[in-house]
Amino acid sequence: MSESTQFKPSLKLLDATMIVAGSMIGSGIFIVSADITRNVGSTGWLMVVWLITGFMTVAAALSYGELSAMFPKAGGQYVYLKESYNSLIAFLFGWSFFSVIQTATIAAVAVAFAKFTAYLFPFFSEDIIAIDLGLLAISRAQLLSIVVIATLTFINTRGIQSGKIIQTSFTIAKLLSLFGLILFGLLFFNKEVWNLNWQNAWELRPMNTDGSFGNYTLFAALGAIAASMVGSIFSSDSWNNVTFIAGEIKNPQRNIGLSLFLGTLIVTVIYLLTNISYVALLPLQDIAHADKDRVGVVAANIIFGEAGTIIIAIMIMISTFGCNNGIILAGARVYYTMAKDELFFKKAGSLNKNNVPAYALWLQCIVACGWSLSGKYGQLLDMISFVVVGFYMLTIAGIFILRKKRPDAIRPYKAFGYPILPLIYILMGLSFCILLIIFKPNFTWPGLIITLLGIPIYYAVKKKSTIAVDA
Repeated sequence: MSESTQFKPSLKLLDATMIVAGSMIGSGIFIVSADITRNVGSTGWLMVVWLITGFMTVAAALSYGELSAMFPKAGGQYVYLKESYNSLIAFLFGWSFFSVIQTATIAAVAVAFAKFTAYLFPFFSEDIIAIDLGLLAISRAQLLSIVVIATLTFINTRGIQSGKIIQTSFTIAKLLSLFGLILFGLLFFNKEVWNLNWQNAWELRPMNTDGSFGNYTLFAALGAIAASMVGSIFSSDSWNNVTFIAGEIKNPQRNIGLSLFLGTLIVTVIYLLTNISYVALLPLQDIAHADKDRVGVVAANIIFGEAGTIIIAIMIMISTFGCNNGIILAGARVYYTMAKDELFFKKAGSLNKNNVPAYALWLQCIVACGWSLSGKYGQLLDMISFVVVGFYMLTIAGIFILRKKRPDAIRPYKAFGYPILPLIYILMGLSFCILLIIFKPNFTWPGLIITLLGIPIYYAVKKKSTIAVDA
């Protein structure tokens, strides 16, 4: 098989924006509002959690615009960290990205796809064991998730155009379907439910399963907000994936930053409007205690009757399929760049005849399939959010570092609101991570430990590389 030596720029602004929005919207918006509501216990604070997350996401995207314009190269965030700090920090991101961030996200989204497919085809139920290995029981839903991951990986090895067509068409479809859900939700507006939900809207309190409310101390209230944001941040994540494919975007200095802003803004507005439609249809108790947290299904049943379950299942299948395509497409470019720096498997740094890093795509596929067999959606979600926000903070802090290290560097775009907006994000992200360590340690520490395991791996790889050069 003949190989290519460089990426081919072929993606326009629309394509890049669809990758941003499409990679963000998966199944989270249909699910995580239940957990948020149980933690905060009121409509006002439900909206605040989504507003804080939206603000942080857009603020980070605006900050990344400066870095993407300075370094319009494949690898995106990995490159920014290397240029701002050093190759160790960049490797820790790449290692975490490969071992947890990207691969576990792919797994979580694929598992969600499989779970909602089971609504239409009960054969794929997560309760039906397909393979029992004693210590490991594999359900039909998990097997389907593996098939989806492998299928999308194969499609993306056929070239960026194949991935682009899926991404753009599926993202437009899910944006239209979400707008439809919002519109119907507002058309079926229940004034009595709406008014009831906004009573005591600003009381921050835990909601119990019996419908009663508890009380928080001030410190515990902050922890509840942080715990609530785990879901909303996961639902809003992967917006940075477009930076990984900079080498395949036309006029990247302009289009990456613009697509980051447009994509994150569109999704933030949609998420807020979707939650408004939820509280216009459902009593807060029904949102908090929706069966298996599937708030979207309950809302759709009110609008469409029994057909609502099928409609939402189809929407989520479209949403998660398109979401995973964008994540799979973009992630392999990070491993490609790492391989070029001799910090990853050498073959991952090669392109196939279709100008894509096929070897890196298949490595990512294998790890993601492993994750889909190993953990629950919520466990992956918690681990990912903590590590992701930590690297977002480091990357945005890199803007300050580069302004001092390279004051004369060409900056086609400068971070909006600098230095205030980037600094606000860093402070908010730091608060989130600290509170998460305190209140949700079971799944935050594992993510941190996995990241730190990259340190000895980095030095082992560097030593091996040095020995190879000396030889």
